[in-house]
Amino acid sequence: MERVAAKLLIVEDDDRVRTALRLALEDEGYDVGEACDAETALATLRRDGPPDVMVVDLMLGEMDGFSCIRQVRFDHDMPIIVVSARDDTHDIVAALEAGADDYVTKPFEIKEITARLRALRRRAGAAGAQEVPRDVLLDADPRAPLVLSPASGTVRRGEHDLHLTLTEFRLLCELAGEPGRVLSRQALLERVWDRGFFGDERIVDVHVRRLRTKIEKDPSDPRIVVTVRGLGYRLDVQR
Repeated sequence: MERVAAKLLIVEDDDRVRTALRLALEDEGYDVGEACDAETALATLRRDGPPDVMVVDLMLGEMDGFSCIRQVRFDHDMPIIVVSARDDTHDIVAALEAGADDYVTKPFEIKEITARLRALRRRAGAAGAQEVPRDVLLDADPRAPLVLSPASGTVRRGEHDLHLTLTEFRLLCELAGEPGRVLSRQALLERVWDRGFFGDERIVDVHVRRLRTKIEKDPSDPRIVVTVRGLGYRLDVQR
């Protein structure tokens, strides 16, 4: 059976950068689509459905990359990698908060982009590095139990599915695989991101914060994903 090429959408307003990325990624075997602004990208998703992965610049014009990513995240959870000349820590954290999975600063080497994309796609094809063989009851609240189902890739609070991104889901699976045990930020980077993310462990904090807004009853007072100061994070099942 002929292998179907993974679909990738580049959202970049610089024609030269967009063309260089397209040619390089087509050489890698991707079926590449292009959008010169956020509005075109969103229209493409509505018309053609979600790609397997997106590459998004931040400086796009009237609607910037942050807004584009937030809009995409309302309906889709495909991996998103930001490629931007903006290298300020605030911009990096803001992009991750918006829902990006990875961040590369310009100028960049094409081989770095392709390596990160391969890592993202490996993650997309796995439920998590740590096996969680069956449903896990994270919160036994009789009115609205919180259940992680690794096999189906879902998290439910009562009757409602919670919309987690790929990174958030894998992070939860890793923690749920070893409940009660503290996992360091570095360990989570290696397991969830496959390798350290530009050497900055704060990416873990950003995604934990996003995860808490979705699974905790009171994200300001988390009881499920608990911070162990100076060590990392621990998952506590609520009986």
